[in-house]
Amino acid sequence: MKAVILAGGLGTRISEETATRPKPMVEIGGRPILWHIMKMYSSHGINEFVVCLGYKGYFIKEYFANYFLHMSDVTFDMRANGMEIHQNYAEPWRVTLVDTGEETMIGGRIKRILPYVEADEAFCLTYGDGVGDVDIRAGIDLHKREGRLATVTAVQPPGRFGSLRYEGTRVIAFEEKPLGDGGWINGGFFVLSPQVGRYIDGDATVWEREPLEHLAKDNELSVYFHHGFWQPMDTLRDKRYLEDLWNGGNPPWKSW
Repeated sequence: MKAVILAGGLGTRISEETATRPKPMVEIGGRPILWHIMKMYSSHGINEFVVCLGYKGYFIKEYFANYFLHMSDVTFDMRANGMEIHQNYAEPWRVTLVDTGEETMIGGRIKRILPYVEADEAFCLTYGDGVGDVDIRAGIDLHKREGRLATVTAVQPPGRFGSLRYEGTRVIAFEEKPLGDGGWINGGFFVLSPQVGRYIDGDATVWEREPLEHLAKDNELSVYFHHGFWQPMDTLRDKRYLEDLWNGGNPPWKSW
């Protein structure tokens, strides 16, 4: 099974980082968040990827063009103009990079990559800016059991502000990142049949609007409930939070 990763958006809410590079290339622990997402999928046995490029997509192309070199011990012989690879640590990934346009909406990006997955029974899809300890394999299994065209992973987002518990005028506990109000939202990590393409009109189609709404109306949308950690990287504050978790030595999304 292939995993499609959406990596073409402008990332305007974290413009401090995305003015010079695409959002999926913003680093957590010295590695792009795109790498973290791919490692998550790889830990569940998925090693073939289709990456939807758009804004500054050449950064991602150059990253993978030099990936093997960056992950290897190497000797350069300047006099002989030669290079010797001693040991490499590159993953067993096959990565297809597809230019899906700078202004294309997510629905349009999915439509454009369908030729790369049309022969498959199903494929995974996720956003290029969120991580979690999601059981991707369990979501795939649910999708197969239910037999619908699409499955979405539902998550409960952390609250934006810290919460406190109190007795009278005394605070007895404080939680920095509590869960939200109990509502479930779209956390990405979809499993889709290529047939979802018939719900997408073209480049201007917003995936989260008409396609998902119509799939639900037609009884073609299943849900996999994820009760664990999930965190998008929408803002600089989110980026710093993920960086702190990584530097703490036991990031909750690290399944490899």
